[in-house]
Amino acid sequence: MTIAPFAAGTAAADINTRRLLDMKATLGLLSNQISSGRTADTHGGLGAGRTQSLSAHAQISALDGWIAVAGTSATRVALASASVQQVATLSSSAWSSLISARTGAGTLARSTLQQGAVGQLGGALDALNQSTGGQYIMGGRATDRAPVESLDRILDGNPAAGLDGVRTVIAERQAADLGIGTPRTGRLDLAGSGASVSLSESALPDVRANFGFTIAQAVSSNPAGLAVAFQAGTPPAATLSFAVQPKDGDIVRVSVRNPDGSQGFVDLTARNAGGGGDGTFAIGADAAASAQNLTTALAGRTVTGVQSANPPGATAALSGGTPASATVTVGVGLAAGDSVQVTVGLRDGTSTTLSLKAAVDGTAAGTFAIGASPADTAANLRAALATALNTAATTDLAASSATRAAGDFFAGSSSPGLSPRRVATDAAGNATGYVADPSGRTMIWYKGDDTSADPRQTATVPISRDLSVAIGAQANELPFRAVLSGLAVLATTPFDNTNTDSTRFDAYSARVQTLFKPGDGQPSVQGIAAELSLASAQIDTQKSQNTATKAMLQRTVDGVESVSTEEAAAKLLTLQTQLQASYQATAMLSKLTLTNYL
Repeated sequence: MTIAPFAAGTAAADINTRRLLDMKATLGLLSNQISSGRTADTHGGLGAGRTQSLSAHAQISALDGWIAVAGTSATRVALASASVQQVATLSSSAWSSLISARTGAGTLARSTLQQGAVGQLGGALDALNQSTGGQYIMGGRATDRAPVESLDRILDGNPAAGLDGVRTVIAERQAADLGIGTPRTGRLDLAGSGASVSLSESALPDVRANFGFTIAQAVSSNPAGLAVAFQAGTPPAATLSFAVQPKDGDIVRVSVRNPDGSQGFVDLTARNAGGGGDGTFAIGADAAASAQNLTTALAGRTVTGVQSANPPGATAALSGGTPASATVTVGVGLAAGDSVQVTVGLRDGTSTTLSLKAAVDGTAAGTFAIGASPADTAANLRAALATALNTAATTDLAASSATRAAGDFFAGSSSPGLSPRRVATDAAGNATGYVADPSGRTMIWYKGDDTSADPRQTATVPISRDLSVAIGAQANELPFRAVLSGLAVLATTPFDNTNTDSTRFDAYSARVQTLFKPGDGQPSVQGIAAELSLASAQIDTQKSQNTATKAMLQRTVDGVESVSTEEAAAKLLTLQTQLQASYQATAMLSKLTLTNYL
C-alpha cells in the first residue's frame, strides 16, 4: 500500500502545480494591470506601498476640501469687493459733484444735487444688499436676510408702524439746535438793557449740554468803545440712575462731550462680577450700586446723557454748571470801524466767529449803526447780532445738526438700548433733552448681525491646516455709515442755484465732504476694500500652493498605485512564454510511461 502524499514524484508534482498556479495568478494580475493601469484593485495588493498611498490619499482629500472652499470663498470675496468698490465709487462721485457745484457755472448743478443723491443712496443700499447663492454677504453672521432696509423706508420710515426715517430725524434735530423762535439764535439767549447787549447759553442744563451754539469767546477791537465781559461756562454734572437692576448683557449708550466740544457715544455693557473688561461696568448689589459702577466706568468723561432699553431704564439727571455768557457795553469812545467778535462753538467740534463792525449807517452786512446814544447803538448792535446768529444758525449750525442727526440715525441698532437718539420736547415744541428710551420710534436701517467687534471675523474660511482667512463684512461698519450719512443729508436737503444760497451750500458741502473722504488715518471704504483685497490674495496664493501640493502627492500615489502598461505587457509576454513552456513540459511528462520511455 502506498501513501499518496509521500509517493515518489509527489513533491515535485506539487511544486510544479503551485508554480503553474502562481504563474497563472500573476498572468491574471498583469492582464488587470494592463487593462486598468493600476497596480492592484485594493490597498492590500499594494504591499509595502499601502501606507504611503493611504497617507497621500488623506492629504489629497483635505487639499480637495480646502481648494473647493477657496473657490467658493473667492467668489464671495469678489462680490463683497465689488460691493465695496461700488460704494466707494458712489461716494467719490458725490464728492466730485459737491466740488463742481461750489462756484462758478457749477452753481447750476446745486438744484440737482438732491435728486442725484437719492439715486446714489439707492445704489449704495443695493450694493450693500449683495448676495450669492441665496446668502447675503454684508450682514455679518446673518446671511438669510437682506441686511439693509429699502431706500424709501430709510428716508421716510414706516408711518404705519410709527417709525420715522432719517428725514424726520434730521428735521427734529435741526429744530432742537436752531430753536423754533425767530430769529434763530441757536438756543442762545440774546437780551439788551440800556447800553449793554448780553448773550448767554441756556439756563437749562440739558439744553446747554446738547443743543445749539456754545459761547467760546468774545473780544473787542476797542474796549473803550465796546467793552466786553466774557464768562466761560462749566458743564453740568450728570447723576446716573437705573429704574431697575440691570441684567448681564444690558447695554447703556452714553453721550459724552469730547475735549474739542464735539459729542460722541460710549457703549457700556453690564456684566456680573468677574465678567468685566473694556466697554463694561459691573452689576452691583442693587440698582443704585450699579449706577455708581457705571459712573466710575465713565470717570474723566463729561456725560451729557444716557439711553437704554427699559428695563433697566437708565437716566442721567444734569444739574449744576454755569452757562457761558458775553456782555458788550457800548461806551462813548466808540468810533466807526470798531468791532466785536463773538466765537460760537458747534456740537461737531467746529466753531464760527461772528464779527460785527460799527458804521455810520449800518446797512452793510456785518455792521451796526452808531446811534444817537449808547443805548441806541446797543439796540442796533443787538439787532445785528441777532441777524448774524440767525445766518450762522441756518447755515453752519443747520449743516452740523443735519450731519450729526444722520450719523445718529445710521449708528442706530436693533440691539436693545441702541436705537437712534431722539429729542424730547415740551408742550410748546421746544427741545428739552434726549429721550432716555428711544426704542420703537425710529426705523432701524440695518437688519444684519452686529454682535461681533470685528466684522471680518464674522466669516472665516479654512484654506489650509493652520490658516484661516477672515472675509466677513457688515453694512453698518463706520465707513459705510459715514457715506450713507452724507448721501442722506444731501438727499433730504434741497438747494437752489442762486448766489444767496451759496453760504448755506458751502456750510453743508464742507461737512458732507469729510464724510465722503475722511482724513488720513481715519477708517474709510477704501480701507475695507484693501482688507478684502488682501484676503482675496491670501486665498488665491494658498489655493495655488494647495494645488501644487496636491499635484506632487498625486504623483506619489501614481508611483505606488499605477503601473507602466509597456512594462506590464513585456512581463506578460515573458510570463505567457514561460507558462506555455511549462504547460507543454507538464503535458509531456504526464504522458510519459515506461513503454513510451523504452
